[in-house]
Amino acid sequence: MGLYADHILPRGIDWVMGKPEFTELRRRVTPELAGTVLEVGFGSGLNLPHYPETVERLLAIDPATVGRKLARPRLEASPVPVEFVELGDGTYPVDAASVDCVLSTWTLCTIPDLPAALAEMRRVLVPGGRLVFLEHGLSPVARVARWQRRITPFHRLWAGGCRLDVPIDERIREAGFKVERLENYAFEKAGRLAGWTYEGTARSG
Repeated sequence: MGLYADHILPRGIDWVMGKPEFTELRRRVTPELAGTVLEVGFGSGLNLPHYPETVERLLAIDPATVGRKLARPRLEASPVPVEFVELGDGTYPVDAASVDCVLSTWTLCTIPDLPAALAEMRRVLVPGGRLVFLEHGLSPVARVARWQRRITPFHRLWAGGCRLDVPIDERIREAGFKVERLENYAFEKAGRLAGWTYEGTARSG
């Protein structure tokens, strides 16, 4: 992936996404987790300190292995057992119907084949299992959305493939999930183009 993508970008993400304003949002969504959790986009483990006692096991997926090094202090302090699973050809090496919850925070925007990834998340969830998401995506403001679409091709080059123009809720519904809670709001700290937030939960069916 190269020096920038493998080493520089993960450290930059760890620094930016570890700021208090992002931490507060993580605290809002993690209490909904329980049982066996698959976290897609584990990164440097910034969610780990906020996992509730109801989580018994954590399966972590992230293509940037340097994140594991950055996560070491959080891993050592975590009461939740963490198992890293390798991503292969867009599929998750996790048994079907074996996970109670899937967690994704600011990750869906970076996945090249999002429909396939969401299908995998639905596959590994137990019937009625929960997808917990905290993402940024397409703004409902037409002028902002136009700029998101214009800038996304360039933004992806330096932001690890991150798209600014993904309609997160639509993609989740198209994958067969039933959205049970959705909050949309402007997260001003991230700016107009990257700050439109999708926070919620969806059931696997």
